[in-house]
Amino acid sequence: MKDLTWSSLDSLSLPIKALFTGYLLVIGLGLMMAGAQIVLTHGMADGKVGLSIDDIVYSYYGDRSGSKLEMKLNGSMQDKAPHEANLTLIKWAREGANPVEWEPSIKPIVDQYCAVCHASIPGLPNISKLNEMQKVAAIDTGAAWSTLARVSHIHLFGIAFIFFFVGLIFSFATGFNPLIKALLIFTPFAFLILDIAAWWLTKAHPGFAILVIVAGIGYTIASSTMILTSLYQMWISPWRQQH
Repeated sequence: MKDLTWSSLDSLSLPIKALFTGYLLVIGLGLMMAGAQIVLTHGMADGKVGLSIDDIVYSYYGDRSGSKLEMKLNGSMQDKAPHEANLTLIKWAREGANPVEWEPSIKPIVDQYCAVCHASIPGLPNISKLNEMQKVAAIDTGAAWSTLARVSHIHLFGIAFIFFFVGLIFSFATGFNPLIKALLIFTPFAFLILDIAAWWLTKAHPGFAILVIVAGIGYTIASSTMILTSLYQMWISPWRQQH
């Protein structure tokens, strides 16, 4: 019956500690990789390294002073082709993406520098085709409403499971006021809802972009606190008591 003791993290049996530890380590690493992915994608939306309010605005509301093509060529895709080729594509987009210029001037550049990825990697627009290229050459209005709906339900379902199991493990932690523990467990869920809501609000108005960053910081701090506390109480706290 000793293996079924679940009164606190330090009293768990070794197999259960191993299970919880493996999960928390993988989830912690996954959250770090998610942060890196955000910095390397959304974080380059304004053409500068690091996540900023402008990055959030450009990602969801768009840069309505120019096209998505221009934004990418001045940002994360800047080094994928020579400067002269980028300028040719930007000029073509600014002048209305005239289909007459596609075959003689634009398509050769796209085929040489862009098609190797865009024509073969699922999820990327196949800009080797004129109709797809004209879409990204249009004025950038940010993420489409349909894209927001698809990504929102994926995040809500997927990340909620992560926070559920992190919170479940942390619920066996000791030394916390029950109200404080309950608030800490609920906090990531609240910030997740705020994060998703902020995407939609920012799509409608750029002034809400700050909420995306606030929400991300909020659930990162709360989940990190629960992960680190759980690992400490499972392994370090019992070891210190023995020594």
